[in-house]
Amino acid sequence: MAYASRSGRAKTSSTSPSAFGVCQRCGFWYQRNTLQFQYDWRGTSLANIQILVCRDCLDTPQEQLRAITLPADPIPVYRPSTEQFSSDETDYRVTAAAPIIDPKTGIPIPQGVQLVTTDGVNKTTVPVGKPAHLQQDATQPQFNKAHYGPTIAVMSMMSDGDYTVSVTCSAPHNLATNGQISVQGATVKQADGAFSVTVTTATAFTYTTNTVMPAGSVMTTGTTVWTLLAGLPYNYAQLPQTGE
Repeated sequence: MAYASRSGRAKTSSTSPSAFGVCQRCGFWYQRNTLQFQYDWRGTSLANIQILVCRDCLDTPQEQLRAITLPADPIPVYRPSTEQFSSDETDYRVTAAAPIIDPKTGIPIPQGVQLVTTDGVNKTTVPVGKPAHLQQDATQPQFNKAHYGPTIAVMSMMSDGDYTVSVTCSAPHNLATNGQISVQGATVKQADGAFSVTVTTATAFTYTTNTVMPAGSVMTTGTTVWTLLAGLPYNYAQLPQTGE
């Protein structure tokens, strides 16, 4: 007949006696000096939660209870030297002149005078033609981003016989002036493409092409008008439609 040990998992020694202690998780007896206090995260530091446990019951402090400590802000750069994006992205028009040869280095120095408009503004080059490589199946919609390419409910599209197309919708279009659209399937190719709009009412807007069109309707049963979010040249608020 066997008997259960009254010492549990502790060791009894007559030559080197030591106190027993109970693990407060598993309930087994151990040497008291082998039991450890359980620590856990409280904010940004570890706190003693006053539970004596054995080695097997000792838990790793739970990181989810640890407060996030943000690092210090980086030291600002002293006198940073940044790229001159405004100058880099602006192509000023200048007159052409023969270069002057530097007498010391022999290197030619380009000569020219910047052209200015009548109101004293430097003249720049102008983007020519409709934005290329913009397809309705590959454009980011301006709103309702949960759906790729939401269409605008167009009821009619009328050309004024010049450069302007007036669009009437059967529901609010949710566009703002200078918002962008993509048109496909119009009766004339000049009315197709990417354009910036001018909003006239909550259900109507106009857009301008770069070519004169016949007066009348430019809409067919296959015409689709989608919202668009395309990049613009520097200092431009609308997609340029100059030239062909």
